[in-house]
Amino acid sequence: MKLSEVKLVLKKMNTIGFQLTNGELVPSHFHVTEVGKVTKHFIDCGGVVREEEVANFQLWNANDYDHRLHPEKLLNIIELSEKVLKIDDLEIEVEYQSEINASETIGKFGLGFNGTNFLLTTKQTNCLAQDQCGIPQRKQKVSLSNLTSEPCCAPNSNCC
Repeated sequence: MKLSEVKLVLKKMNTIGFQLTNGELVPSHFHVTEVGKVTKHFIDCGGVVREEEVANFQLWNANDYDHRLHPEKLLNIIELSEKVLKIDDLEIEVEYQSEINASETIGKFGLGFNGTNFLLTTKQTNCLAQDQCGIPQRKQKVSLSNLTSEPCCAPNSNCC
């Protein structure tokens, strides 16, 4: 999701909910502790210099059960961040402290919306220079049953 899409959704919401990839909801007493712009300037394994920018939300579970983040408050934080940090209409990446393999770590997620809750979506790594690394192209799978049964050569054509 882009910032503009989140802002449109927030204007229509009464409460904010974030749903994890396993279907569980982020506890309702979460805080958005950061809204920012992250610039990644790097060289891929093929030697190409690249730059990526995303808007970043950091979610945090506090022990503060009495203060909930309301949609209009998050909208104000986003608009202030856009103005002060000069954030364009970027894709959003969400950081959230999650438990993976029985150890706590910060996870990075994409962001979607299902009509009720914001969805923390999975992100995948990828090689950006597969042609330079010698990674073979995926071969197209063909089912033998889909091949035509017509002979490739006519009898007496000397093509075989």
